[in-house]
Amino acid sequence: MFLTSVLTILTLTAALSARADDLPTRLNFDRYKGMLDHSPFAVASAVVAPAATPNFAKDLYLANAAKSPDGDMVTIASSNDREFKKYLTTKNPVDGYAIANIQWSDKIGETKVTISKDGQFATLTFNQAVLTQPLPNKPAPGVVQPPQPQPGFQRPGQNPGMVAPTPHVRGPIQRNPQPQVPPPTPPPSAEE
Repeated sequence: MFLTSVLTILTLTAALSARADDLPTRLNFDRYKGMLDHSPFAVASAVVAPAATPNFAKDLYLANAAKSPDGDMVTIASSNDREFKKYLTTKNPVDGYAIANIQWSDKIGETKVTISKDGQFATLTFNQAVLTQPLPNKPAPGVVQPPQPQPGFQRPGQNPGMVAPTPHVRGPIQRNPQPQVPPPTPPPSAEE
């Protein structure tokens, strides 16, 4: 019996060691590369072009242009950032922005300015939306505007031929009004 159990154990050990050699090894994933690159199930898509460098003058427009004996001057502004304004002259660049060329025009809003920054060039024109807006009724700084007259009241010296209605004015209200006592009437005289 002892001999039978030893033979059984040796047989099982030999069988297990033979099976360990029969196990397949893990395959390299590179063998699927061709199928991944040219898959019949992939969605056809166009080749994407590399992203273009952002245009530095995409939101810029010409806000002002002036000729001067010291050199021409332009103001550029941004339509997205209300705080962005650069005052450029033909003499010196400002924050990397420089004037390359100005095409003057006698027509309003037709002047064109070519500016450069970091080797890139862009031609700016006036913002037509800003040019067509009506001017706001804002007084100049430091100018005090008289108050608007209220309807129905006439200011002195204004339209003297027309009489304005007088407003209804109520008298003061007493806090503790005294009851009014009728004045004493003289007693009837007995002479009658």
